[in-house]
Amino acid sequence: MKIGIISFAHMHAWSYAHCIIHNPLAELIGIADEDVIRGKRLAEEFGTQWHANYNDLLALDLDAVIICSENSKHAEISVAAAKAGKHILCEKPIATTIEEGLAMIHAAEANNVKLMIAFPCRYHDVAIRMKEQVTNGEFGEIIAINGTNRGTMPGGWFIEQELSGGGAIMDHTVHVLDVMRWLMPGSEVKEVYAEADTLFHDIDADDSGLLTFEFDNGVIASLDPSWSKSKSFPTWGDLTIEIIGTKGSSRIDLYKQAITLHSDDTMKTTHEFWCADADQGLIDSFIDCVVHDLPSPITGWDGLRAMEVALYAYRSSKEKQPLIIARTERRSK
Repeated sequence: MKIGIISFAHMHAWSYAHCIIHNPLAELIGIADEDVIRGKRLAEEFGTQWHANYNDLLALDLDAVIICSENSKHAEISVAAAKAGKHILCEKPIATTIEEGLAMIHAAEANNVKLMIAFPCRYHDVAIRMKEQVTNGEFGEIIAINGTNRGTMPGGWFIEQELSGGGAIMDHTVHVLDVMRWLMPGSEVKEVYAEADTLFHDIDADDSGLLTFEFDNGVIASLDPSWSKSKSFPTWGDLTIEIIGTKGSSRIDLYKQAITLHSDDTMKTTHEFWCADADQGLIDSFIDCVVHDLPSPITGWDGLRAMEVALYAYRSSKEKQPLIIARTERRSK
């Protein structure tokens, strides 16, 4: 399977490139990046070719592309890739508006290509184990879920509204919300109340917030999606899920499996992650679904539903009241 990566604007692209190399069924054919210095350096690092214009990459004999551009460019690039007949793995969030997300979904459908959204948390060992326990009924009926995704402030285009579509709430809500939906298939958020603010950094974007929402199956959930970790924090942050059920409860931290390293070379203490590589699981799953012509395991609609909640959270914070989510109608074009 021949794969190209479009943009290394998002830091996950570097990990995805390594994951492609480690999969025996895949080959990294090329990189497209409008940042000349970055693009040339990474093409050299990964032993592949660089293109300044992504259309030049799409013109090659490729099976698929991975899009890691700024959020606001996801739709434009995805639609172009779909029209070029390339399967698509797009970094989260799917887009910055409902209209953009729908355009991506409909372009993939119209051109008979797969669209998958990058939610690697589904491929983490402890998340998979929790999913199995929920499915087996070990916790009984789920009553409530609490989640956190607290990280360091990434800076750059992430704090520019026109490129990112928001701040910490847009960046971090979608990951945890997708895990919650995955744990309870068929259930959707019906109401959200949120507060958003800028408390930790001198930036023009939200870096903190608190979301509470209700699923249509009656489950009440809460989420802290913040950029509250300091630069000196040993890891970029956390992602935790706590489930309360009628028969028991469970709490996991997807990035707790780490060894504490005190390094004289860097003069810093870090937590070196040792558990299974969720990014590798994500890339392997994408490759598998293309090679064996399987349905996309994380669809464009999954990405749209997660983004809907983030967008309604911003509206709720601005209007200072809970909002019923008018879910986008699911239909083909």
